Amino acid sequence: MLHFLREIGALLLPVVCARCGRSPGPTPPGGEALCSACHAELTRWPELLGNGARCRLCQEAAARAADPGGRCAACREGGGPLLACLGAAPFAGEVAEWIRRFKYPRPGLAGLDPAAEAIAVALVQVAARCAPGPPADAIVPIPLHPARLRARGFHPAATLARAVARHHGLRFAPDALERVRDTPSQTGLDRAARRRNVAGAFRAATGRCGRPGESIWLVDDVVTTRATAGEAARVLRRAGARQVVALAAARTPGAD
Repeated sequence: MLHFLREIGALLLPVVCARCGRSPGPTPPGGEALCSACHAELTRWPELLGNGARCRLCQEAAARAADPGGRCAACREGGGPLLACLGAAPFAGEVAEWIRRFKYPRPGLAGLDPAAEAIAVALVQVAARCAPGPPADAIVPIPLHPARLRARGFHPAATLARAVARHHGLRFAPDALERVRDTPSQTGLDRAARRRNVAGAFRAATGRCGRPGESIWLVDDVVTTRATAGEAARVLRRAGARQVVALAAARTPGAD
């Protein structure tokens, strides 16, 4: 219901930049909610999005030019089920404030915040535009546990995934992956503990994962650690996905 009301509000409001409120003028590809100036100020990792200057998995280290996967040495050795994991901006400062407004709306009509949703969507569109390879066969959100979905009232990752699918004309598959275990927060855990925390948290829904050999874009609002996306990708790969790319509006710097 909250998503529906936000969409109605967006249709009724004049077309202006969601951040500065001025007429957007020419807009960058995938950033329709932002004018060019605001787009440039919010997307602080442009060098990693498109030319391989940074690692496609950790986004922290420089990628090795000779590596066809665009990975740094550590990620190349570690392997894993993800082809890439891209957030459009560091989860810090103003970007973090916009995403918090989107994820944790105030109760009632005060929670209708089309600008926050529009900016979160614009950011994840930047990551999607720079995903390696051809467009995906299906767009899958990182699922919430049913108990958290009931408590929150809406699914932020599904909202973003739906927008990506609509923009690219791709199949939105919100039920392809189920969260069967409500995992504690990853905050404060080391890398090994993060992986144990999310092990077995997801299950591929029978008959809803698409055809074997499909390419999947796995969408979340924020990548805090790669453990969650990696576990979800592992389940999708076991269900037959050929490759999985994780996309997010933002990513916590240095927390991979």
